[in-house]
Amino acid sequence: MRFLEPEDEKELIALARAEGIERFSAGAIVHRNGGGEVLLLRRRDDDTSFPGAESLPSGGVDPGEGLLEGLARELREEIGRAPGTLPLDAFATWFDYVSRSGIRKRQFTFAVPHDGTPVVLSEEHTGFRWLPAHRLGESDLTPQVKAAVREWVDLVS
Repeated sequence: MRFLEPEDEKELIALARAEGIERFSAGAIVHRNGGGEVLLLRRRDDDTSFPGAESLPSGGVDPGEGLLEGLARELREEIGRAPGTLPLDAFATWFDYVSRSGIRKRQFTFAVPHDGTPVVLSEEHTGFRWLPAHRLGESDLTPQVKAAVREWVDLVS
């Protein structure tokens, strides 16, 4: 786990590239009630990646797009968050995985306080819930995503 200010995203990218990783995704631990609850999205049953499973708002970072730009875009697309400055906690963690197409990628996960706007789901998801952080074990997040959220929960607890 690394504790970085949002402007240090260039350092994150440089470290990943030094480790041979060129493709990235960005995810958000969207939280409310002082970190007591985390937003989980439910993927569609016909999704090609983890059908029907829970996930954090996340997605691929487009070529030429910064991590925080990609994160802001994914939050707009997946939960209807209004554009504007993205308030981040001073928290970032990551994990590596192999994409459906066999490409090694790194997902950077940031903590984002919920801004109070209603959650408006994209067509990629069928539902959402606010899960109390202490009940994370009840989710069906992937082990890597659970570990990222647990790092954050341990930090704020």
